Amino acid sequence: MTESNRIEYKRQLADSLEKEVVAFLNYQDGGIIYLGIDSDGSAVGLDDCDAVQLAVKDRLKNNIQPSIMGLFDLIHEKCNGKDILRITIAGGLEKPYYLKKYGMTEKGCFIRVGSAAEPMPQEQIESLYSRRVRNTIGRMESTRLDLTFEQLKIYYEARNLHLNAAFMQNLELLTPEGKPNYAAYLLADENGVSVQVAKYADATRVELIENRDYGRCSLVKALKSVLERMDVENTIYTKIGYPLREEREMIHGRAMREAVINAIVHNDYSNGACPKFEFFSDRLEITSAGGLPYGVSEEDFFNGYSSPRNKEIMRVFRDLEIVEQLGSGVPRILEDYGRDAFEIRPNFLRVIFRYEHSQAHASGKTSGKTSGKILEMMKENHRITILEIAEALGKTTRSVEMQINKLKSEGLLCRIGPAKGGHWEVRGK
Repeated sequence: MTESNRIEYKRQLADSLEKEVVAFLNYQDGGIIYLGIDSDGSAVGLDDCDAVQLAVKDRLKNNIQPSIMGLFDLIHEKCNGKDILRITIAGGLEKPYYLKKYGMTEKGCFIRVGSAAEPMPQEQIESLYSRRVRNTIGRMESTRLDLTFEQLKIYYEARNLHLNAAFMQNLELLTPEGKPNYAAYLLADENGVSVQVAKYADATRVELIENRDYGRCSLVKALKSVLERMDVENTIYTKIGYPLREEREMIHGRAMREAVINAIVHNDYSNGACPKFEFFSDRLEITSAGGLPYGVSEEDFFNGYSSPRNKEIMRVFRDLEIVEQLGSGVPRILEDYGRDAFEIRPNFLRVIFRYEHSQAHASGKTSGKTSGKILEMMKENHRITILEIAEALGKTTRSVEMQINKLKSEGLLCRIGPAKGGHWEVRGK
């Protein structure tokens, strides 16, 4: 590859790094900087890549305004056997970005023009500033001030990370005035934000079977609860073939996970709207409010250019390794379902997963019968094993486990005692 409007090469960490990053932040598509690559594209490598990575993170965190935490990735790679560092920068929503020591001036603001970072004219600086998205969750004040974060601390400690007394400042959960912002409200143990999963009887919204709210808690906990529910609903069906039997999910699990995470991370919470997850007889619809972020075209979106709407949430999800790297989610969905799965409107973005054709349809129709049979078998023998149920029904143990998990979530079934030596208790039907 050669240098371009989105790619910059540098032999080593230089004083001009922040300037190049600012230029990409102010460019709608963002860009990538490679350290350890010569201008001709040949790998020269870095002597101590880990030390360089720490230095880059520290410089980008402290030398650029507004804060860009959550807007860049640092990835250690190998090129021709040599250590290099890839820095991926998203186009930011709070343009113009600038070098902290020079402020919002022509010496501090840059824009990507071709393969170079050029000073931004004062007129453009003022124009961008006047259009800056002010109503971001980082600037909005929390509707409550008595926030607690025990759930968030548990998730961080599970990753061997610890939140100290200054964590709200470090995670950018304070407004410029020092009060808890709306991102803090979303991540707190208790909030008023609903995250609902609905299920309908057929392909329309006429007959609602179930509507459960997994929100009102830390957005991290809400996400994990929704993902668990998705796994339960994503019934496995079996296709009999020769010479082997093939097991498949109704929806590709990886694509579904990425769509759920994207909906929660990129939802526009500033106007009170919440992401929606809706199961129909023939499809799953995942809807996030707000449409595409400011300055991002459909082509940019489908090419994986990332511009996080809620950088504070993205930062936390990155810390917890829920999100792997910027811009990876949409390409993974496209790989399995293509562009037709997306519905992009000015006020919302929807991903529609059609269930696998006839087999999935049949699975949806028979899952209720299967659940009923499982409950009847457990009434007759409350110590029956999952393997025995699977053999009796001619199904896989995994598909039976998923049906049992669904019955548990619906409050129809409970396991009393340990896995070995315990028994089933049927509480419904």
